[in-house]
Amino acid sequence: MGPYKALVARGPAREGQWRLESVTARALREDELLIRIVATGICLADLHLGDVAQGAGGHPRIYYPRVLGHEGKKHNPNQATLWHHGHAKALYRDNGKLILAILLPGSGYVDEIGSAVKGFQVGDAVLLSFNSCGQCYSCQEDKPALCIHSDKLNFGGDEGVYATEGSTDFKIGGSFFGQSSFASHAVVKERSVVNLQGLIDSDEDLKMLAPLGCGVQTGTGAIINTANVQAGQDVAVLGVGGVGQSAIMAARIRGCQRIIAIDRVPARLRLAQSLGATHVIDSSKEDDLVAAVLGITKGAGVHVSLDTTGVSALARESYRCVRRGGKILQVGLAKQEDKWDISMPVHMNSGKQIIGCVQGDAVPQEYIAKMIAWFKAGELPLQHLVTFYEVSNFQQAIEDMRNGRTTKPVLVWPEVVGRD
Repeated sequence: MGPYKALVARGPAREGQWRLESVTARALREDELLIRIVATGICLADLHLGDVAQGAGGHPRIYYPRVLGHEGKKHNPNQATLWHHGHAKALYRDNGKLILAILLPGSGYVDEIGSAVKGFQVGDAVLLSFNSCGQCYSCQEDKPALCIHSDKLNFGGDEGVYATEGSTDFKIGGSFFGQSSFASHAVVKERSVVNLQGLIDSDEDLKMLAPLGCGVQTGTGAIINTANVQAGQDVAVLGVGGVGQSAIMAARIRGCQRIIAIDRVPARLRLAQSLGATHVIDSSKEDDLVAAVLGITKGAGVHVSLDTTGVSALARESYRCVRRGGKILQVGLAKQEDKWDISMPVHMNSGKQIIGCVQGDAVPQEYIAKMIAWFKAGELPLQHLVTFYEVSNFQQAIEDMRNGRTTKPVLVWPEVVGRD
């Protein structure tokens, strides 16, 4: 099928080996769709898996050539994290060096459908999210983000999806996070696709909504689904990058009384205030975060804290910021050796809950419709997070993201048209 355009990683990005190329795609398998991509988000996992040497750290999921694209924050044994400019960035170790890693999903239209795929028609507008098996106990319990096969299905992908135009040697990998949306046309697993028919009005909506399928659903879902925050409660968010800003918006949607944004970057704190934070704390200037939070909450502490940083010291601070009976949500990826280091008797008597959160405990096929409704109602103003780039300017998008000049860079693919 094709030819199509794809951003092919033939080696580490830092060596200039990401290139926009003409490719063809193999025939669809029965559980796949061919999606014509309108827009693709970048987050730092694409940079990661395209910025390390093949097989780095002995990890079999790192290989070239391949097409990346999506947003994932899945833990694996070779990952660590870095607190930097308000982001929690997943990293892999390459000969002792930490390399970035996170991602964003894409959006587009259905071009072709595999023989076993149901619920889609050619021309349907869709949004892409993470993959899951649908059969394990987690998937059967409506917790697909906790799928026991997640690492293989999302990080591994398929090593034989694309071929260089003119060749029949399909050795360019795809199906990263079930999709590999860094292409004008992506071969996508059915469980990664969310049908948007009846939910959007234009291609412009489709571009703006491209980031929903991971980071936004992680941040909002942590507040809405995992914590089930109620009106009048108090929330503290440590780290207000894309996930943290999404959590701020969700807390405002839920009618929280005090919404406290904590970060070290003034621009991110200003953005958080515009999105709903009632109080901000600059962690680079505050010696005692816990005292600051307790001061804002009149000594009680917040009902819910959300740590997006993965920094163990800050996670422990987030525990101390929470009132008795409150909830501590961990979203940021921590180093493998990091511990909570909490007294068991003290924890028992506090009644507090420490909760791990992956992808906002969302079922994308259901939850994305809720986020779109919030967006249309003006309650989820994604336009304040997103910056658009033509796909040919992908290097600038990467640089702007690395330097913190944008929160959600989104690549727009050319020749975008509506449904047939």
